[in-house]
Amino acid sequence: MSAPTFNELAKGQEIGERTISVDRAALVRYAGASGDRNPIHWNERFAHEVGLPGVIAHGMWTMGSVINVVTDWIGDPGKIRSYTVRFTRPVEVPDPGTAEIHVAAKIGALDEEAQTARIDLTATCDGKRILGKAQAVVAL
Repeated sequence: MSAPTFNELAKGQEIGERTISVDRAALVRYAGASGDRNPIHWNERFAHEVGLPGVIAHGMWTMGSVINVVTDWIGDPGKIRSYTVRFTRPVEVPDPGTAEIHVAAKIGALDEEAQTARIDLTATCDGKRILGKAQAVVAL
């Protein structure tokens, strides 16, 4: 699949969607790789003691997983010029089982002079938004 060109795009155009599954084993692997070993990401008892509903996914894991729909579409992660999100709700990861994150991405704005597109991302878990104002700007 070739990378999209600026002239092929229109505001509001959907560029991709996917469902991402995460289980506690993935959180433990991420904790080891990232160095973020906070027990809220693997210890149910501790998560409850600090007022959480249960073990939650790392915010950076969530953010990194969500942007993959854009990198797969654009074909080159180096074309992402910026990526911002607001964390609005944690992703609770059950044990046993998985949490399912649904991601949809569409063109939010086009800048002809800069030859960039703003991609608006919607990420939900259990029907509730987990990220607010999730946007990436990509060069075309």
